[in-house]
Amino acid sequence: MDRSDLITMAEWHTTVTPPALARLLAAARLPEPAGHRPAYRTLAGQVRTLVSEGRLPVGARLPAERELAAALTLSRTTVATAYEALRAEGYLHSRRGAGSWTALPEGARPPSDAMHPVPPDEQDQTLDLGVAALPAPQPYLGEAAARAVEQLPAYAAGHGCYPTGLPVLREAIARRFTARGLPTTPDQILVTTGAMGALHLVLRALLGRGDRVAVEAPTYAHTLQALRLGGSRLVPVPHAWPGGPERLPLWDVAEWQRVLRGAAPKVAYVIPDFHNPTGTLITEEQRRRLLAAARAAGTVVLVDETTAELGWGSADDAPMPRPTAALDRGAHVVTVGSASKLLWGGLRIGWVRAAPSFVRRLAVDRVYSDVGTPVLDQLIAAALLGDPLPDVRSHQLQRLRATAAALTAGLRERLPGWRFAEPPGGLCLWLATDGVSGSALAAAGERGGVRIAAGTRFGSDGAFENFIRVPLTVPAAAVPAAVERLAAVAARAAAGEHWPAAEDRPPLAV
Repeated sequence: MDRSDLITMAEWHTTVTPPALARLLAAARLPEPAGHRPAYRTLAGQVRTLVSEGRLPVGARLPAERELAAALTLSRTTVATAYEALRAEGYLHSRRGAGSWTALPEGARPPSDAMHPVPPDEQDQTLDLGVAALPAPQPYLGEAAARAVEQLPAYAAGHGCYPTGLPVLREAIARRFTARGLPTTPDQILVTTGAMGALHLVLRALLGRGDRVAVEAPTYAHTLQALRLGGSRLVPVPHAWPGGPERLPLWDVAEWQRVLRGAAPKVAYVIPDFHNPTGTLITEEQRRRLLAAARAAGTVVLVDETTAELGWGSADDAPMPRPTAALDRGAHVVTVGSASKLLWGGLRIGWVRAAPSFVRRLAVDRVYSDVGTPVLDQLIAAALLGDPLPDVRSHQLQRLRATAAALTAGLRERLPGWRFAEPPGGLCLWLATDGVSGSALAAAGERGGVRIAAGTRFGSDGAFENFIRVPLTVPAAAVPAAVERLAAVAARAAAGEHWPAAEDRPPLAV
């Protein structure tokens, strides 16, 4: 869809032109057939759908009533009545002389608390669909740990603090980047305590309070919260959904160009490789165009590659797009990666790949909050990123592939109204819940022994109310029981019912 006239940027707000909104409205699917519904209700329902699904950003300025009426060939009274209905529902705010802009009803915004993993002693009672993390690959982890313990005495004689990371691990990470098509030297690598440690370091170095950051909509929930806590002004850039939730989205590069040109954000945060939460893999051509626009705007592109090794939807040796930083050496690109998604979350190993001067700057900044990452964890990660890596990766991808096959089949059977696309990789499915509130599902799940990540967590402004993210990290053999529990929660959430006593819940046992 051509959205060349979709927005102009005034400060960080979005103004939607009448032709652009007309095209978006034509593509908006309502949860129930129109029938004999009055035209104003249809229009209000379409706008509500666009806002709740994140295709129309919260805070977007809508056209004046007369202009939109002309674009839609409706009466001005119809548009005015629709706007009034949206104001009454909390989806539109208006001010005389300033216009009308989209909003979310009070209470619809996501909670700010993090999605914590279910404690081990509660896992037999609660199904954790909130955290997307794989179990450790065995026996590879044990073998790597044994090798690391043998090497540890050589490091124990010193102070054990390595602000840039152990040389052996920096070399292993640099080799992996080079093998993936991005020549890298160890002085371009900084090892951190997990990917979030890397993101916090980079964001603290690049951003001041009030600086704008362009983010995909939806995007990774923890990064959104880190940006909020740092005082950043978030500029959401909706994905293009040419086929609706049954098809994977793409970057709307034309809209990225307009946002970068109009809002001039300091940083653009993107996840091009098996995007979290949608699973999308972005083409090299789209990456090139985004980088060119960012270079012209003076925007740093912060690329999150934590899921880049998880292409389970094709053969393990299938060609992948090159790392984003390899496509435009002139652009200012900072890459964040992690061993946690491919290897094991219990290894708190992340990294930054950037220009050597920036790596040195981060290492200096780091000592005031985190002197270094545990040496033993680094030695284990270095061992796993060496000779065992192809076998480890094949093992983990097969685990994800099996779960994805079982989960997609189970969802289609038990929840046929839910819509989703099968991604080529990543750790999760992004599910449109047939009009059922994701927040209501999460609340019902807490009572019903299921931890559910509501879609609103992944929107910068509380959008994606009718979506949830489901991880592919449940063992394949446990998927039927997991789907049964999820379907039971969905039925009660849709009916607005409370969950029965714990003994009446569908069992988790396989």
